Amino acid sequence: MFRDYFLYHMTQAAPALFQGAILTVKITAFSVFFGCIIGLFLSFGQISKKKLFRIPAKIYVDTIRGTPLFVQILIFFYGIPDIYNTMMGEPLRWDRVLAAIIVCSINSGAYVSEIFRAGIQSIDKGQMEAARSLGMSHSKAMIYIILPQAFKRIVPPLGNEFIVLLKDTSLLAVIGVPELLQEGKLYVAATYVTFPIYIEVALIYLLMTLSISRWVSWMERRLGVSDRS
Repeated sequence: MFRDYFLYHMTQAAPALFQGAILTVKITAFSVFFGCIIGLFLSFGQISKKKLFRIPAKIYVDTIRGTPLFVQILIFFYGIPDIYNTMMGEPLRWDRVLAAIIVCSINSGAYVSEIFRAGIQSIDKGQMEAARSLGMSHSKAMIYIILPQAFKRIVPPLGNEFIVLLKDTSLLAVIGVPELLQEGKLYVAATYVTFPIYIEVALIYLLMTLSISRWVSWMERRLGVSDRS
């Protein structure tokens, strides 16, 4: 009977949880993509010799990394519209999924910037000097010489960032984004059945993170093979 109880509710909740899992992956993928763009520019700012670029980049990274993502979500989704309403006298309405992608991208950018910075700085400085001595500009040397080598070294930490953010999207339930955990909570609220549903949610998260880990390991091996060849 206990097994039937488990299987019945897990089966009933599966379609909604599957849709929530798809949205979770989409939000994570878009956020890491935009986070990589933000992080790349931030990493250039952090290693820049000019204070005009270095100081703002460092402030951004320290601020985002020093505050919880949960608080950032609340500030972005509730705080900014409140300020806008106070100043403009009219409500600002966010699309929940769009707001989720923006705030997660902002958060991811700070962490990805550290990954890029470490990857770039791990490349021997002599390679940049050699490229410059051959007449390449600093930007061309960075694009064609440094970044391709750095990319091979940052694949594992980038994969880890994807996994961390994938799990952190569960915090988006606080603003009603219908991701995996929120779909589970909605089923629980409708049926008062908790244990099998949250177990199913946890198993889906585990399946997704293990799949990503395997894919990252495969990518790492592929890049290692191409590097040796």
